[in-house]
Amino acid sequence: MSVLFIDTNCELNYKTAKELGLNNVIRMPYTICDKEYFYDLGENYNAKEFFGLIRAGNMPITSGLNSENYKEYFEPFFAKGEDILYISFSSQMSGTFAYLDTAIKELQEKYPKAKYRRFDTLGISMAAGIPVYVAAKMHNEGKSNDEIIEFLSKFIYRVNAVFSANDLFHLKRGGRISAAAAAMGTLLQLKPIIRLTDEGKLTSADKVQGRKKAVNYIIEDVIKNVRDTDKYPIVILNADCPADAEKIETKLKEAFPEADIWMYDVGPVIGTHCGPDTIACVYVGDKRN
Repeated sequence: MSVLFIDTNCELNYKTAKELGLNNVIRMPYTICDKEYFYDLGENYNAKEFFGLIRAGNMPITSGLNSENYKEYFEPFFAKGEDILYISFSSQMSGTFAYLDTAIKELQEKYPKAKYRRFDTLGISMAAGIPVYVAAKMHNEGKSNDEIIEFLSKFIYRVNAVFSANDLFHLKRGGRISAAAAAMGTLLQLKPIIRLTDEGKLTSADKVQGRKKAVNYIIEDVIKNVRDTDKYPIVILNADCPADAEKIETKLKEAFPEADIWMYDVGPVIGTHCGPDTIACVYVGDKRN
């Protein structure tokens, strides 16, 4: 029997995950106001409250799971000799996978009959979530893990993420931009346009002056580059800035009336690194731009 694992850094909404039968979900931790939480794909998460705490000066932190945490998730399935496929967020964005590798090595020595594979989406948030969504549908249709991996190995390079953070402090804090760049950008009201690379990293692809131009940039990027809107959703994510998300939704519905457009909150782990008022779109194109 084949077992599908995902993690909450894919940010697929819990309702969709349940509809797809995704029950093996690795919950990623975050801490705010000195209390640790484990993200649950939004089931018990209030984005307005979380980002309100940040606006009030409370700085959250994130951390990876340790080897014992991973063994708790995987050992029951190794013990049964299952064929396990874990579809993960980008290994370029966290050191937690070193602990995962240690745990898996120990489990493979203990349970040599189990078969384990991890597929790296080279994405995060819904840039991992859309591949997870597609993989789960294939899994439910009876496709083998080999077939799922073969499809995803090409498909992930079509998944685009484009976003803009409103406050450069959080990008500086996470090491995405330098302190000097953050200071100059804040002074000039420059808004970086961040993209996901083929290597699974985030990069500053452009800069525009002001929030309105940043939102319009995202709209124009999606309209120009999105493909197969009859097959795959367009996902709009916002970090407690629903008005901007609704503006993008309106424009995209005008351009693509047949499209399935999902409106999601940015989760707390991702939100720790991008901050309040981040706005993003994830979509399927011909390639990563």
